[in-house]
Amino acid sequence: MELILIQKVNKLGNLGDRVKVKAGYGRNYLVPYGKAVPATKANIETFEARRAEYEEKARQSLSAADARRAQLETAEVTIAANASTEGKLYGSVGPADIAEAFTAAGVPLEKSEVVMGEGPIRRIGEFEIDVRLHADVQTQVKVHVVAE
Repeated sequence: MELILIQKVNKLGNLGDRVKVKAGYGRNYLVPYGKAVPATKANIETFEARRAEYEEKARQSLSAADARRAQLETAEVTIAANASTEGKLYGSVGPADIAEAFTAAGVPLEKSEVVMGEGPIRRIGEFEIDVRLHADVQTQVKVHVVAE
């Protein structure tokens, strides 16, 4: 399936790139989420006519993500969880819990922006969690997990 990207996508391409992807990835993710359009003759002409508009929108989202990164770099949250005397949690702390804690602290954060490559947190302590706000903007935040 050939698509035209209308915003930057990690590990795939930049705005305006024509890419070939598997049909399911394009049909189920890129097109419905507004990240790409099929590379038909009409869509190519429409994209070229609106290229400046798409580039301006990309610049605005990048600057908004930079502003949010500055806000997040100094932010920390403490999450209380049920834990054993040895420090192991009876459950886990995942991206939804972290996003909810930051939002409650006044720093809006979406669950999809929290990147936990090693999986959820399963013990008490202090952790550095990656946050990807934009394809080009990422930072780390501090999360303290304490026993209730």
